[in-house]
Amino acid sequence: MGKLDGKVALVTGASRGIGQGIAELFAHEGARVVCAARTLHEGDHRLLEGSLDRTVGLIRAAGGEAVAVTANVSEPAECERLVEEAKSAFGPVDVLVNNAALNLYLPIVEYPVNRWMRAFAVNVHGPFMLSRLVLPDMIEKRSGAIVNISSGSAIGPGRGPYPGAAVRGNTMYGATKAALERFTQGLAQEVYQDGIAVSCYSPSTGVATPGTVYYGLRKSLDDPSGEPVSMMADTALLLATEPLDRVTGRVTYSQEILKEFGWIEDGEGFGVTVLGSGFSRM
Repeated sequence: MGKLDGKVALVTGASRGIGQGIAELFAHEGARVVCAARTLHEGDHRLLEGSLDRTVGLIRAAGGEAVAVTANVSEPAECERLVEEAKSAFGPVDVLVNNAALNLYLPIVEYPVNRWMRAFAVNVHGPFMLSRLVLPDMIEKRSGAIVNISSGSAIGPGRGPYPGAAVRGNTMYGATKAALERFTQGLAQEVYQDGIAVSCYSPSTGVATPGTVYYGLRKSLDDPSGEPVSMMADTALLLATEPLDRVTGRVTYSQEILKEFGWIEDGEGFGVTVLGSGFSRM
């Protein structure tokens, strides 16, 4: 018996990295998985490897069920189509994982306004729109889980003065993720009486993905200095399957909550050896 037998899961950003890992694990645990992203075929993305075709192919090769749906989650019509195609393929969504994200590592003085708007649309508006679309079915069934993926960037630098070299390029991403954490707790409170769990988590340490390697945040996909994608996938599974009262409204970190629930023996980084964001301490 898998932890997600009979469930339908929708995972955004499933063409590579953390989203791919979550989709594969959920399928292994018995879910029928709708894998969503913009990159359908290998090579469609001009910078990064990975595609929905590859993720779905790996799931099916392992005996799981999955479909690929291309979608731009920054657009309302695309979100509506994505949820409708998910329902047509497998039925109402039981678990939504809002993993898709966008960033440009630029200082604010250089940040193009249209890119700023687009990043907020993907990182904040997309999770809102998709949550709004899947909630009616979850409310009717009085069960469901929404899992949002945040980032250590949501932890601000605090008040000045700021000695040393300035850190530039992460302000926009941190602002969107802080908004996502607040959205998580507000929505969790709204739908608690409906039996729906809403939670949010970040990696405790850096995760090597095609994106983090491209931006120089990790040396390679097998960089041993961070945590593996599998740890992030395990955290999503925990938050999607544990009882409502144990996880809803949680803003947490991968190694923190895996250790708390006994899924790992020890941990490090955010939530363990380093304080998390203010929302994680509520």
